[in-house]
Amino acid sequence: MSNKIVFTIAVACLVLSDPALTLAQSDRGTITGAVSDSSSAVLPGVSIVATNTQTGTKYETISTETGNYTLVQLPAGVYELAVELPGFKKYIQQGITVQVAQTLRVDVTLQVGANTEEVTVTADATLLRTESGEVSHIIPAARLNELPILGIGGAATTQGLRIYLSQTKLLPGAYYPDGGLTVRINGAPQNTQSVRIEGQDSTNQLIPFSSASLQPSVDAVQETAIQTSNYAAEYGQAGGGLYNITMRSGTNQYHGGGFDYLANEAFNASFPYVNTKPRVRRNDYGFNFGGPATIPGLYKGRDKTFFFANFEQYREFFVTNNQPITVPTLAYRQGDFRQALTGRQLGTDPLGRPIMEGTIYDPNTTRAAPDGRIIRDPFPNNVIPANRMDKVAQTIQQLIPAPTTGALTGNYTPAFPNDRVTTNWSIKGDEYLSPKAKLSGYFGTNKTAAQYSQQLNGSEGLPLPITATRGTFTVSYTSRANFDYTISPTRLLHLGAGYTQYNFNDNSPVLDYDSEKSLGLKGATVLGDQGGRFPTINGLCSSGMSPQCTGTGGMASMGPGNAIQSKSYMINPAGNVALTLIKSNHSYKFGGEFRCDTRMVFTRSAENRPLCRISTRPASEEEPSGSPMPVSSWGLFNREMPPFLQTRKWERTSGLSTHRTR
Repeated sequence: MSNKIVFTIAVACLVLSDPALTLAQSDRGTITGAVSDSSSAVLPGVSIVATNTQTGTKYETISTETGNYTLVQLPAGVYELAVELPGFKKYIQQGITVQVAQTLRVDVTLQVGANTEEVTVTADATLLRTESGEVSHIIPAARLNELPILGIGGAATTQGLRIYLSQTKLLPGAYYPDGGLTVRINGAPQNTQSVRIEGQDSTNQLIPFSSASLQPSVDAVQETAIQTSNYAAEYGQAGGGLYNITMRSGTNQYHGGGFDYLANEAFNASFPYVNTKPRVRRNDYGFNFGGPATIPGLYKGRDKTFFFANFEQYREFFVTNNQPITVPTLAYRQGDFRQALTGRQLGTDPLGRPIMEGTIYDPNTTRAAPDGRIIRDPFPNNVIPANRMDKVAQTIQQLIPAPTTGALTGNYTPAFPNDRVTTNWSIKGDEYLSPKAKLSGYFGTNKTAAQYSQQLNGSEGLPLPITATRGTFTVSYTSRANFDYTISPTRLLHLGAGYTQYNFNDNSPVLDYDSEKSLGLKGATVLGDQGGRFPTINGLCSSGMSPQCTGTGGMASMGPGNAIQSKSYMINPAGNVALTLIKSNHSYKFGGEFRCDTRMVFTRSAENRPLCRISTRPASEEEPSGSPMPVSSWGLFNREMPPFLQTRKWERTSGLSTHRTR
């Protein structure tokens, strides 16, 4: 992994359009259309008000001289549209569902009459998209809970929690297997998707395959808009899909709920013939609550101040005792390797002697053959004399558990804890300061801890301190703030800011091991503030992959060593600004985005020195093998600076539409 700072300024854009202009900006929605009379003549100066039926919040504008109107930056929800002009009957359309990053067109025809008369339309707005060429899919969070696609545990996600990426299975042309490690959309390279939460980037650039590390709880998500192609100019740097997530907000009614998704062997059938049930204990539980923020006797938040809080935790505690591994036999530990001889001849040495598979050669007999090649003699009977055994090796052997069977391979079945705890909580607040000013904020955190986990950490079951496993400990913080101000009915200012931090540590179970004191092995570790770990010992498995080991037995690799110990950080501040102007049948939008992706990886060398690697390569590419730099010299790198983006769209009141992006 590498340390990068990605500084992105995307100025998107001067946009000319029918009020469809803002099509799907950030995580909000848009209602647009034209107002005319029964003779199809356009009506300027018409008052248009969209009211969120759940919060009572109103969004106002007026039609332009060409009869067009646009209501932008609408939070996802259900709206009622009211259209009024003196001399005409009042027009009301109910049940307009605005989704994330979606533009709805609602054209209105007013009828001549008194203002006291009213025409009410209860039909939903058309689902036919005529305002944008993007290909996107809107998936409400409720649908995820209704369908059997949300799994828990290591087979479903890297953190055990239900994960929002499971909705990828509902998309045509998408690939998302269980496990949460691979996302591929429309044939694009895997894990090149971009994720936005509440309008700001929240992509895991540090570990691209672990989107779960930064995820919000599924029960805290209102809906997700997944764009798969024809992105708007503002959504650059997205390869395999753009996941635009909006979080749930409180309403004028208090709502809450609780849940528990669990796995327990009591619900399982027994294995055939043996009539056993392996112990399985997994729980993913939580609760949420939201509504108007009210302090009895002091403050009433109805129609003004709202909150929504969510808590979720995954807990996994069980003992794994059904995965046999290979440890040295008692004869091997005493230097007797006669069982390693297979009787298979591999060839002959320069002296014409047969080379037998499994033979142990004496390094003290090393010499040159008559033809100049180096040869050695085998130990008699393939037995190493006791006086030739190294004291450090004998000490290490005492730490290896004894086999429980007489087999050469798969002769030891360990019992070790397979534990994991993941906690996710978040809170969102909305404040309607005035009919012109609206403010929203969001904060969420995700934390997981797994010292031993066969699925997450590849734990093999060896005891302390020789186990090669190291724990996975991550914590992330996501904060967002959005402010919308209506300067006038045809001018809207949007400001957004966000901050994401992700910390990843892979700690070994034992961090203060002194190899010289415990083993007599000098120079292996240097103790200090960073501690030390049991050294990595490889090459003890004759063939096959550890920890099983096939062939004539041996030993799986053991010890975490120092080199793999690391601490990684990703810090991502971001912000955007947009100004929307509506004039005639055109909309003008000026905007910009700031994004800074900082990645720092601290590893431990053989001398126990903390080091920091710096690279300008993307995280998806193979890391360079160049020398690391001391931590004191880490710095900031400019990853990329894309060109300015400009999008133009113009649409007549009816008929032909043109669109150009450059």
